[in-house]
Amino acid sequence: MKFTVDRAVLLKALAHVQSVVERRNTIPILANVLLEAAEGRLTLTATDMEIAVVEEITAGVEVTQPGRCTAPAATLYEIARKLGDGLKVEFDQAGGDAPLGLRAGRYVTSLMVLPVEDFPAMTEGKLPHRFVLPAATLRELVDRTRFAISTEETRYYLNGIYLHVAEGEDGKVLRAVATDGHRLARVEAPLPEGASGMPGVIVPRKTVGEVRKLADEASGEEATVEVRLSDTKIQFRLGPVTLTSKLIDGTFPEYERVIPKGNDKELKVDRALFAQAVDRVAAISSERSRPVKLALGKNQLVLTASSPEQGQAREELDADAVSYASTPLEIGFQARYLKDITDQVQGQVVFRFSDGSAPTIVQDEDKASALYVLMPMRV
Repeated sequence: MKFTVDRAVLLKALAHVQSVVERRNTIPILANVLLEAAEGRLTLTATDMEIAVVEEITAGVEVTQPGRCTAPAATLYEIARKLGDGLKVEFDQAGGDAPLGLRAGRYVTSLMVLPVEDFPAMTEGKLPHRFVLPAATLRELVDRTRFAISTEETRYYLNGIYLHVAEGEDGKVLRAVATDGHRLARVEAPLPEGASGMPGVIVPRKTVGEVRKLADEASGEEATVEVRLSDTKIQFRLGPVTLTSKLIDGTFPEYERVIPKGNDKELKVDRALFAQAVDRVAAISSERSRPVKLALGKNQLVLTASSPEQGQAREELDADAVSYASTPLEIGFQARYLKDITDQVQGQVVFRFSDGSAPTIVQDEDKASALYVLMPMRV
């Protein structure tokens, strides 16, 4: 195998594929990237047996001798990252277990390879459901929900985003939901053509992170993502990159049950002022789980927090930043959870309460398609 590739092109592709490689694994071949050189193109593949990322490069590639080999993904990425701009990188491998030679300018190295036959092929199987999403829509679905994904491995069915077709106010929608039992995020997007028959699937947390990084690079309003899926696998295609992932094999809970229906006490508050006030009063305690208490009166909001070791903090928001006309109410929330939700809001934050111990609904006044539920803490 012998080929030359532009350093910038190689670096970008390696950045995509090497991020799925597990740094610590008991199977050495999973630390490698598979390089396949054919006429006019180079294909890079990496997998951790749960996710596989494949990227095909055609620009900036000259293949002298087709072939395949594997090389350490992290090492190759670090080398490419540290090479100078504008260089051509030459690869040469004689086949078998011969080392992979790499030359760029005056830099020369050789890397140990592992047998191509040992590299696992993550077979896709049939992916009967196919639809196309704007990349901006995918980013929004992920950004507004992933903070609520559970990290508790025993409740593995909560370790991802539940993507499914649901009945919205104006008909069927594509809905993304995540919850960790303390908070819930539910976001909707228009139902794409071809998605109506799809099964509800749970996309794993790691896959969500990798797809989000790829979607970030899909610039421009016209950029799209092709999604294919079955009951067990999902595939995302963004330009030259294809990411295939196993799905979480579990049943997502009936989340609609925890969304309260009768919350009639409404607070509207300026997002930025509220988030800053939460940050300041929460600074009194280094414990991330300490609650911030909200005391509401007519067009009045007072935030307090206390710590046995550090003392107390209190801040009252200006009346012109607060709109509340119901009966007085006191309720506590974990400061970090409040911040996670307000980070997703762009307009005014709208809270809907029932009482001081019941789940609270939080929404963005400017984005009705996103809804959050937050469990209170005892203060």
